Amino acid sequence: MTTVRWAVAQSRMAEDPGDAEAVRAAGAEVRALMREAAAGGARLVQFPEGAIVYPSKHVMSSSGPGTVSDADWERADWDLLRQEAESIARLAGELRIWVAFGSIHPLTPPHRPHNSYFVVSDCGELVGRYDKRFLSNTELTWMYSPGTKPLVFEVDGVRFGVALCIEANFPHLFEEYERLDVHAVLLSVMVDDAMRAEIGRSYAALFGYWVGYSVPAQYGSTVPSGIAAPGGRWVARCPAQDRSALAFVDLDLSAPDDDVRIAVDLARPWRRRAKDGLYASRQVAGDPRSQDVSAF
Repeated sequence: MTTVRWAVAQSRMAEDPGDAEAVRAAGAEVRALMREAAAGGARLVQFPEGAIVYPSKHVMSSSGPGTVSDADWERADWDLLRQEAESIARLAGELRIWVAFGSIHPLTPPHRPHNSYFVVSDCGELVGRYDKRFLSNTELTWMYSPGTKPLVFEVDGVRFGVALCIEANFPHLFEEYERLDVHAVLLSVMVDDAMRAEIGRSYAALFGYWVGYSVPAQYGSTVPSGIAAPGGRWVARCPAQDRSALAFVDLDLSAPDDDVRIAVDLARPWRRRAKDGLYASRQVAGDPRSQDVSAF
């Protein structure tokens, strides 16, 4: 087994996909943090949902910022967004580091784009794109097309899944990743919500895998980015401040801490056995005393 050094970021992103200066600044910040992560020995660096751009519903509204309505995707500078993503991919190859980051992905009109999360290998190749499957009411009504599939990718023998923001409120997605036998889930968000982080941490306890929680820098003072170990303990956190930062953890599959070992080697297999019918052979049937609830 192996150890993967994993960095989780909190960074600033653009809210207008047509604002070239803001999009370039967001891309530059991603690349600066990638360099810092690589210098710190990271093999994988995780960024927030919409790390390049997370379009504001007010900015995108075709009726103007005062009324939320169908998004005007002609505002988006798709060529620039692609250039920034490709620049991030090239740097990943130069630094020999994996990178995962959020942006938007166009579909053939009249279909709305996906709110997506891209995974680039240490060779600079796009190896996966996760399209957000469960959208907010605003996202689904006015902005995006939902995705349909989970995404699992592997770094040095460690299997990672991906979920985005409001999907934290859909436990079956995280149970699905447990069935897909991941070691960790990247939960990247664009929300100022301390409870969202606690929900993410609870999945580390419930399903016995690591959960990386990446939040925009402007929300870092409410709850910073961090990584929770199996069992639910935070093992790495960015500073609880309104600034860009990284937190690192060595995800060790061969010699974990005692609480992690218990969660992974004992609790997770026991839950699987319990769900797979362990109790069926232990239940008492046919004995009247078992059915009698009128006496102690």
